[in-house]
Amino acid sequence: DVMEKTTKMQEKITKTYEYLSQNARNLGQIFRSEINKFIETSSLVNLVRGKGLLNAIVINDIEESETAWNICLKLKENGLLAKPTHGNIIRFAPPLTIVKSEMNQAINIIIDSITGFE
Repeated sequence: DVMEKTTKMQEKITKTYEYLSQNARNLGQIFRSEINKFIETSSLVNLVRGKGLLNAIVINDIEESETAWNICLKLKENGLLAKPTHGNIIRFAPPLTIVKSEMNQAINIIIDSITGFE
């Protein structure tokens, strides 16, 4: 009885892990794809890079600039938290439980926020 419950719990944990891993891969690809489309029309963003849900965009400015910081403040005003790093890079690390509609909302906030700086 205890072994059966333990086995069922392990199976549930494995399925949850597999779902979260696949979700991270899928939504990360969507994020990078949509940001790459935006980059084609943007003079401010040079590059998007990352793996899974851990992604970053590179701002077309020097490392010493405050552009990435100011964009992060605008993102916060618009409801999205991000972390500037190295002066011209912005990191994004959403929760593993994010769903597609939330990712699309985040992408829209990023594009709208950055467009205000173009």
